[in-house]
Amino acid sequence: MKSFDSLQPLTLLFLRAVLALIFITSGYPKLTGTGPIGQQFFVQHGLPGEFVYVAGVLEVFGGALLVLGLFTRWAALLLTLDMGVVIWKVHLASGYLAVHEYAYPLVLAAACLALVSIGPGFISMDYPLFGGGKSRQPRNHNK
Repeated sequence: MKSFDSLQPLTLLFLRAVLALIFITSGYPKLTGTGPIGQQFFVQHGLPGEFVYVAGVLEVFGGALLVLGLFTRWAALLLTLDMGVVIWKVHLASGYLAVHEYAYPLVLAAACLALVSIGPGFISMDYPLFGGGKSRQPRNHNK
């Protein structure tokens, strides 16, 4: 299984790139007003209409930060919260047992939460700037 460990940097890069693609393509229409989700959609779900721009900025710039691997944990945490609000305000109307209603944002939230926990990997801008979480390495207590 150690051979799979060597794939972790590429896997984390792939995860960040896929999440970035999804969030940027979801957020951009919110900012430009070209997508189906507009202010009225937010109002219908009990949120201020201006939140469409907050969500758009968060998803576009959060996605950009993910693909760069810059401030990854913070961006991923905010995107996790974004997906939590989407699940809570939009998809839970059918009840929490109707998982098929909110599976997509739940998977996005889980993937972002994994990045919060694990970090971006060493193929990121965070690694040279912030040390790549060296203090989080497991200690060998057998010494």
